[in-house]
Amino acid sequence: MTLFHRVLAWLVLAVLGALLAQVLLQDPGYVLVRFRGMDYTTTVAAGIGLLLAAALALALLWMLLRLPFRAWARHRERQGRARLLEGLLAYERGEHARAERLLGQAADAGDLEPVTRALAVRAALANGDDASGERHLAGLAQRHPAVRAVLSAERALQAGDPATALAALDAPEAQPLPPRGLLLRGDALAALRRGWEAYGLLGALRQQQAADATTLEALQARWAEAGLQQATDANALADRWDALPPALHTMPAVVAAYARRAAAMGWHDAASGRLEDALDAGWDRTLVALYGSLPLAQLEHRRARLEQWLQARPSDPAALLAVAHVAQQQGHWLQADAWLHRAIAQGAGAAAWEALGDGALQLGDEARARQAYANALRSQRGEPVVDLAGRDLRQSIADNAAIEERDAHGLPRLRE
Repeated sequence: MTLFHRVLAWLVLAVLGALLAQVLLQDPGYVLVRFRGMDYTTTVAAGIGLLLAAALALALLWMLLRLPFRAWARHRERQGRARLLEGLLAYERGEHARAERLLGQAADAGDLEPVTRALAVRAALANGDDASGERHLAGLAQRHPAVRAVLSAERALQAGDPATALAALDAPEAQPLPPRGLLLRGDALAALRRGWEAYGLLGALRQQQAADATTLEALQARWAEAGLQQATDANALADRWDALPPALHTMPAVVAAYARRAAAMGWHDAASGRLEDALDAGWDRTLVALYGSLPLAQLEHRRARLEQWLQARPSDPAALLAVAHVAQQQGHWLQADAWLHRAIAQGAGAAAWEALGDGALQLGDEARARQAYANALRSQRGEPVVDLAGRDLRQSIADNAAIEERDAHGLPRLRE
């Protein structure tokens, strides 16, 4: 109530009081009270005064009677807050058993039960006391079911049981879920290989501001990737890809997930097309490696695209390794061998050594294959590799000359 309203109320009461006083002065009235054979007479003004005095006396008496209870309640509240502060300090210091005891007492005595009991659950679980954790969770079931669902889901996810976490979050009494519950539900769905359902929660997460923009973008990419990987048929894969925002169509992890799933379903043109679009939009070595290693059709087309990209990046190890993989898929093992040596020289690492071993086996050189595989292991461990036997400077020059030969259009090509 504003100051104006208060002044107005007092003015109205003053006017009413003045009117009543004027009436009573003109005619004080007569009041007769008969009680147990006794008659009591007085004026109306005196009767009203007696009633007001009696009401005031009763109010004072009621206040005096409540005073001990209010004092006890304030004492309990102070104790609860003191235990809460001590419990929080003990929790931060890692004294989980003491923190669980103090926070449990604060939950029983104070008015901050959801917070204190939730912290008591976490302290009990951190101390390995599952029985106390369950007891505190049960204390939240009636008055704060959503908080209980969130804590139960956190516990289940930490234990690697996403099905139990999802069941706790989907309980009717826990609805509507708080933002933290929606985040946990998305994690549980993703862990249960239901990534596209998790992706569908992003709108609600943004609306409730469940996380910062960077975290939500990371979740969007991760759940989109999982949703594409888990598509059960080509139509579902196409629908999910079309439903993604344009920014995700060039994100390497998302494009790679689509390409792998499309290749597994026999959609070779779609897989290679999405990879090419993403690489044209922004160079990424993981995508170019995937472009070369996936068992896709149109080998000549892919080789031509890789050679075009190599014109702009002649020393890129991922592109060199990719064109070597395509040459191997074409059965051009000697050509692939030359590309692989150049890729290794540019730091392609274990993957190039392993491919070199595969090529040596196809050419019937088992000793050289064993050497290449051993170098792949050394490269993975960060150990120095051993030069392959039978390769000298002259052969390296010949390999490079074979790679650098160009066709009539000026593109690099390998001699057959």
